[in-house]
Amino acid sequence: MPGLIPRRSTGTRSGDQRWIGSRHALDSAKTGTVSVSTFTKATHYPDGYLKSGTPVNAADPSVLKPFTGGTGEVLRFLKDNHDIEAGINEVQVAYLWHGLIYTNRLPVALPDGTVASGGFTFETGA
Repeated sequence: MPGLIPRRSTGTRSGDQRWIGSRHALDSAKTGTVSVSTFTKATHYPDGYLKSGTPVNAADPSVLKPFTGGTGEVLRFLKDNHDIEAGINEVQVAYLWHGLIYTNRLPVALPDGTVASGGFTFETGA
């Protein structure tokens, strides 16, 4: 049918969540929609899935995009792994909006100059 956008809400796996410093934020994760076309397979999901802990820009939670550290962006982190399949344009996800983050355990490095804000605390995990 014209105008329909394929979505995927299954294919979620918890993944490596050692980057989460406490359980505090897990029960209050928010939901949003990843706009797959804004992510690059070779950079963001070379193994076929977005990894738990991937930083996203949630300035508009209905269209989550890669976090680049740009002006006006709102840093959030994907709670779980999410499969990305060919032809899927949007993926429903849960993301953390506050809590303790072990930055050395994230699946990707944060952009230079990223500071903890919006309820996040950054530490280097043991």
